[in-house]
Amino acid sequence: MIGKLKGLVDSYGEDFVILDVNGVGYVVHCSARTLQRLPPPGEATDLAIETHVREDMIRLYGFRSDAEREWFRLLQTVQGVGTRVALGVLSVLEPAALASAIATGDKGAVARAPGVGPRLAARLVAELKDKAPAFAPIDPALVALTGAVEDRTAPQPVADAISALVNLGYPQVQASAAIAAALKSGGEGVEAKVLIRLGLKELAK
Repeated sequence: MIGKLKGLVDSYGEDFVILDVNGVGYVVHCSARTLQRLPPPGEATDLAIETHVREDMIRLYGFRSDAEREWFRLLQTVQGVGTRVALGVLSVLEPAALASAIATGDKGAVARAPGVGPRLAARLVAELKDKAPAFAPIDPALVALTGAVEDRTAPQPVADAISALVNLGYPQVQASAAIAAALKSGGEGVEAKVLIRLGLKELAK
């Protein structure tokens, strides 16, 4: 089994790169995000590899980091998620953002991936929520805050501040993270308008 490849970029396809390793060209399928971050043809790079072996073919999947490869594996443990959908998710969400989205229940962020509708996004969040913190440094305060908002037990100023940021066009997970940070600097009992101002400062960093 191949776990890593290091060589020269030969050429690109729609969803793959051909990597020249000592004169042998390996076809490696990647997420759109990974392909965008690879160097131009002729330059050196390395990829973490996931090898899939079937009776009629061997297919290689490449990743810029071990964390991305682990998420590729983890996503496929959910019913209805194959390699194509897993790569689609990783094309729109980098590992840290994916971990945050799942940990905070942001189904909308997950549903942006091609091939992922609202129902599958909800299943991904439900089945992987307990596993997400193991794959990224998720702030426990953010997870607790998001749960409180979903359960409608969050203080009204907090809920209003998050809602205001979402109405301004920020994704739910970013709005929640900004207000969680604002709470740390503003303290308990702070008014919604102050939280919104502090939250916008966090988002501007």
